[in-house]
Amino acid sequence: MDISAGIQASLSGRYASALFELASEAGTVTSVESDLAKLSDALSESDDLAAATTNPQLSRDAQGQAIGAVAKHLGLADLTSNFLGVLASNRRLSALPEIIAAFKTIAAAQRGEVTAKVTSAHPLSDAQLSSLKDKLTAREGRTVMLSADVDPDLLGGLVVTIGSQRIDASIRTRLNSLSQAMKA
Repeated sequence: MDISAGIQASLSGRYASALFELASEAGTVTSVESDLAKLSDALSESDDLAAATTNPQLSRDAQGQAIGAVAKHLGLADLTSNFLGVLASNRRLSALPEIIAAFKTIAAAQRGEVTAKVTSAHPLSDAQLSSLKDKLTAREGRTVMLSADVDPDLLGGLVVTIGSQRIDASIRTRLNSLSQAMKA
């Protein structure tokens, strides 16, 4: 499998790549991805859990026990639980959000998907999102998964980010460009 050099170069990317390889060998990529989504939700919902993973005053054992209890409570698979234990013993639980994001990116790339972040001034309807997804899929030549955000400061239009590419068709940017042109 071809994993981008940018992902492999980061610490979180190396851990995510290792987990992906293990999950691929075991045929449990979907299960691990689901486990990581549960864990990500738990981290965002619980300030105590987030603090436990980032607190340098907690010992490796304490962090390992805490994350082990969370894994058991969430019903995570053995591979995911063991991986979390390795992170705890290596003092890398603080990188968990980045590892989860890198794993999602690797798994999506393996499935031939790409994620696009769409920011608009107003919420987009399901029909608009579907139409945009179809157009981006045709443009990219692979399945596009959309995540939509709203930023009223855009005034109107869209900003679409796919990987390192950014398509900025917002009114704010057009007004700024016009303002700069008038100053020159």
